[in-house]
Amino acid sequence: MNFAQYPSLVGRVVLVTGGASGIGADMVRAFAANGSKVAFLDIQVTAGEALVAELSGAQHSPLFLRCDVTDTAGLQARIDEIGRRLGPIGVLVNNAANDDRHRVDEVTEAYWDRTQAVNLKHQFFAAQAVHPQMRQLGGGSIINLSSISWRGGGARMAVYATAKAGVLGMTLSLARAYGDDNIRVNAIEPGAVITERQLQLWFSEPGSVDAVVQRQTIKKVLLGEEIARTALFLAADDSQMITKQSIIVDGGLL
Repeated sequence: MNFAQYPSLVGRVVLVTGGASGIGADMVRAFAANGSKVAFLDIQVTAGEALVAELSGAQHSPLFLRCDVTDTAGLQARIDEIGRRLGPIGVLVNNAANDDRHRVDEVTEAYWDRTQAVNLKHQFFAAQAVHPQMRQLGGGSIINLSSISWRGGGARMAVYATAKAGVLGMTLSLARAYGDDNIRVNAIEPGAVITERQLQLWFSEPGSVDAVVQRQTIKKVLLGEEIARTALFLAADDSQMITKQSIIVDGGLL
């Protein structure tokens, strides 16, 4: 199957948070295949280095930097470093997250704060940090990763779902705040994307993946590549008048 290539992404500096594995790694692969200068942040050093090696033949070999996105000062320092090394960032994909499961009565204040930090807080401060670089370029695209979990109301995902609902509110506000600088801010809400982590943690029982697929309108396994292709479109100039929107990519699960 042939998919679109976006000339406007060639040579564009793209930052993907949480890019060493799962959906984030598929984002890195997709942008690298479009000729972008991709930088990605993650705490998984071995996986990050392996992805760089895998993509060493790309037009621009990706830059991997270790970073804990919940360390706001460290995150913003890395964003400044990327701007110095690769040039001003034109695309930010706020991907890093952790869809941990929990019982409501087991949630502590520390767990709540940690979950908000890894799923919501860093997205705001990353956007804040790239804003001057995008303004220098005359525009840019910020893509925030939400989830359909907040729409479905999963009983064991209350804190995670709260953060992902917050991503939508943040997206609307940042789109309005940054619009005068020609910076577009949108969100993607993935459905049941079957990554290696999902298979290990939540879909290990025989038939569990097929059970989700059968609930979808389109009876195919949803993979990270589909989310990445949506991000490519939102990053490219083809979507230059699309902002303050959220796109659900779930195969019709909801």
